[in-house]
Amino acid sequence: MAQSPTVRIVVVPATADRFDDVARVLNPSGREQACWCMHWRAPAKEDVTTRGARLRALTEEEPAPGMLAYLAGVGEGAGVGEGDGEVAGWLGFSVRSAARSLQRSRVLPVGEPGTWATTWVFMCVTVRAAFRRQGVAQALLDAGVDYAAAHGATALDAFPVEPEDGRRVPVSAAFVGTVAMFERAGFDRLGPTAATSGRLTRWHMRREIAA
Repeated sequence: MAQSPTVRIVVVPATADRFDDVARVLNPSGREQACWCMHWRAPAKEDVTTRGARLRALTEEEPAPGMLAYLAGVGEGAGVGEGDGEVAGWLGFSVRSAARSLQRSRVLPVGEPGTWATTWVFMCVTVRAAFRRQGVAQALLDAGVDYAAAHGATALDAFPVEPEDGRRVPVSAAFVGTVAMFERAGFDRLGPTAATSGRLTRWHMRREIAA
């Protein structure tokens, strides 16, 4: 679907009234064991079939667990609602103190526990196939940075991949984002990690938020 000059990207928090749109992006086929962007939020022993219900519960809380992007016609406001635009993508994030699986990671840096409450981690970015290569992922990330800053974040962490020269990131690895898109959002490279996605090294990137 080509984006016409009369269409723009609107990004809003993923609140409970928008959960049907969350499902359209994260689990369009209704799989019982879908990820639902819940891997890093998982308890030590989890029932994966409850991930959807747990994400729905998070959308009822403040701050939201992610952002949704819509393609909306010019003149439609930031409060785009059902029928006003087509849901195009999702950005998932969390305060580190709520990212329980990440806190136990052996391949990604866990950070100092004293900073977990004010450090946010960007988990995944998912854009529906019909809306890719239109700037949706970057719009989601930029809005996510602003949202985290408005909710007290002092630092933002991410673990994207960098494509090999002359090649695109495989779709199977793209959900973690790319180094370039995070650099455009003001993140700096801290170094490579022991984690991979699609056989590509995941980099630790960070953006400090001024008080």
